[in-house]
Amino acid sequence: MEPVREVHLAPSRSPYIVGPVYDWVFFLLPPLLALGLGIAISGTAFSDAPVRLFGRENTGSGLLVGSIIHAHLVAVLFRSHGNPSVFRRYPLRFVLVPVLAWAAIRGSAVVAVAATVLATFWDVWHSGAQTFGLARIYDRNQGNPPEAGRRLDFWLNQLLYAGPILAGATMLDHFSSFEPFKAVGMPWLASVPARMTATHRVWTLAVLAVGGAFLVFYAVASVRLGRQGYRPSFHKVFLLVTTGACSIYCWGFDTWGEAFFIMNLLHAVQYLALVWATEGRRLRERLRSRVPALALFLGTVLAYGVGAELLDPDLEGLWACTLVVSLMHFWYDGFIWSVTRRHV
Repeated sequence: MEPVREVHLAPSRSPYIVGPVYDWVFFLLPPLLALGLGIAISGTAFSDAPVRLFGRENTGSGLLVGSIIHAHLVAVLFRSHGNPSVFRRYPLRFVLVPVLAWAAIRGSAVVAVAATVLATFWDVWHSGAQTFGLARIYDRNQGNPPEAGRRLDFWLNQLLYAGPILAGATMLDHFSSFEPFKAVGMPWLASVPARMTATHRVWTLAVLAVGGAFLVFYAVASVRLGRQGYRPSFHKVFLLVTTGACSIYCWGFDTWGEAFFIMNLLHAVQYLALVWATEGRRLRERLRSRVPALALFLGTVLAYGVGAELLDPDLEGLWACTLVVSLMHFWYDGFIWSVTRRHV
């Protein structure tokens, strides 16, 4: 539990990250809006009827969410390569590492399969970390110091996102990424999905036990912080409750397709809005106008997103590029976000 000390509040500021309308539309309401949309299209032709484009079969909802997922993945380049001050600090990470990663994936089938598994589970960690970051910014805006409840919030967000995956109905869909190891001569790793299925009840009970204990600990620690002067942010609480409830419902009880659509849509929308909020001013200054800047940002990332979603996996060189973009998205965002420097 966090050490006993008085919480010194910073001067009050706006409770929002950007503004009330922007925050509610793009940061706070996406869990509920994505959930509502996912339920609304369930069982419709948009989500079920096959659509064939460029030789690849998909559904309307699959094409939509897949394109938005890839779009948000590549949007990190506006924060890394498009931000001169950030790029100057990490030139080797932004230039050399992606090339080496691409070469390793293309040069080894084992590395390619391992990279796919890594991307699957790094995405889970990254998604929890994004909600954590937004929540901590709302906490900071409330006047709370950066360290107050920080570790509690971090592990709460990981529990709310990863817990339902490990304990719920979509567990096997995540661990099926291990199956291609069989084709590269690693049957033990390829058997992970079968072993996880056989022990799923144990994992579910473990998540419920550990998760329940942590929630009690979190509540007690929050009361303790409150007695020291900590003021909870309504926006943080709203974000955590709605995101957590959405995650539990989707990953824990929903079908894979609907859960994948809802959870990835809300995450990608939040991320794209965050990148525009932090990097949009730089683009507007360069182009001297808001509309062309927004068109460049959305047009670039969405063009990549649609192209990556429609890409034929047999084009292995290009497929490896999309995998590198995914991995670099998770890695770059981890050290670009100010939360990793303990500012919020």
